[in-house]
Amino acid sequence: MCGVVGVFSQGQANQVLYDSLILLQHRGQDAAGIMTYNHEGKVFLRKALGLVRDAFQERHMLRLEGNVGIGHVRYPTAGYATSSAEAQPFYVNSPFGIAMAHNGNLVNAEKLKELLFAEDRRHINTSSDSEILLNVFAHELHKHSQTELTAEDVFYAVAGVHRRVEGGYAIVALIAGRGIIAFRDPNGIRPLVYGKRVTDRGLEYMIASESVALEGCGFEVVRDLDPGEAIFINNDGEVATRQCAGKTAHNHCIFEYVYFARPDSVIDKVSVHRSRMRMGERLARKIQREWQDHDIDVVIPIPDTSRTSALELALHLNLTYREGFIKNRYIGRTFIMPGQVVRQKSVRQKLNPISVEFKDKNVLLVDDSIVRGTTSQQIIQMAREAGAKKVYMASAAPPVRHPNVYGIDMPAPKEFIAHGRNVEQIAEAIGADRLIYQDLEDLIATVREGNPELKKFDCSCFNGEYISGDVDSDYLEALEERRNDNAKTQVEVEDGDEFNV
Repeated sequence: MCGVVGVFSQGQANQVLYDSLILLQHRGQDAAGIMTYNHEGKVFLRKALGLVRDAFQERHMLRLEGNVGIGHVRYPTAGYATSSAEAQPFYVNSPFGIAMAHNGNLVNAEKLKELLFAEDRRHINTSSDSEILLNVFAHELHKHSQTELTAEDVFYAVAGVHRRVEGGYAIVALIAGRGIIAFRDPNGIRPLVYGKRVTDRGLEYMIASESVALEGCGFEVVRDLDPGEAIFINNDGEVATRQCAGKTAHNHCIFEYVYFARPDSVIDKVSVHRSRMRMGERLARKIQREWQDHDIDVVIPIPDTSRTSALELALHLNLTYREGFIKNRYIGRTFIMPGQVVRQKSVRQKLNPISVEFKDKNVLLVDDSIVRGTTSQQIIQMAREAGAKKVYMASAAPPVRHPNVYGIDMPAPKEFIAHGRNVEQIAEAIGADRLIYQDLEDLIATVREGNPELKKFDCSCFNGEYISGDVDSDYLEALEERRNDNAKTQVEVEDGDEFNV
């Protein structure tokens, strides 16, 4: 999972790009990058490993000249970046000079890489599928474009990408001297929204992964891009949109609503906050159906994502809600830590229990989801050490039993706590006295209630149903080799890459 942003400004774009990446930091903590273009025909790039605040110092920002630019925060889906060369945006100088930032994952990346070399005569220099996607787009644009690039040329290239590429992708790209292009995969798996703001100098535009980036920078949300749709903003600020895919469907990633997106975002007309409220309500109903004689004294969320669901659950069960853990906000999200050793160490550094809220009580801990189970296991142990008599666990999402292949770094199946276990066995493995999972039908209903037009979702990590045809047992085995924790290593952070052309 990554965060992308593109900006057309009437002044310098560097500050608004930086501010928007700060607002999207939750989508990736591994690396950050910005590329801009100025009126003298030069592009400027800064990208480095680490958080946005660490990647960009004042000297870097001063070098990012121009009123047009794109940005990216990276969360690796296949291991841990070994250098800033893996960070985005990526750049190719032909045709015109194109930079691209990508959120998602291509499931036919290896096949595309071979074809790019054999037929398109293009060399891929990194292990990133984003560089592959960039070269596919560049090749398609080269086939159709003339010196005076038009919106028709750009949309033709996007249509070519849709024909060749399989997987989940939300793209923003800068075409030097021509403008910004953004598009979404035909299934709409990854989110993408655009907006505008009126300034004294004229209209400005932003395209980003989440609405929170637009609103936090003073932009008015216009709408989400539809699956398969592209938007092109040329250097004169003229906006054109086009449906570029022959066949489209709404199969949005439901895990965005469970965990990844910020609660103050609205994705495909669904409030993330409201959907999480409904998750808590549905979970409460399940407890009322299946555990009427429960002896829960207090409901405690595992911060931060589960707070909304936990509060609604407590409200509908008429139970006391308490904050029982204090979070160290200088520790990153443990779900996206690069390896198991680092992840386990970070949990104790990240959370500390308030003993008075646990002592001599039967506690129901609520989390957004349970993936590997190591975090849950340690948190339950902390609750017992703080004096809890019994520790129950509730998950706002169903059991995660299958890898996500469309841009979320969920591990190999054997690393899931739910792999090969029923609910009682999972409860025993994490040390809970009882475990309650959300039903998948209820989870889907919580999101669909916010927008009844959404009929289907990508729920592959819960049900193993993959919406693209290139996902088979061979692909999943190869994916496991790249994503298991043994393949992930911690590396020294480099200073970063910069250039201008």
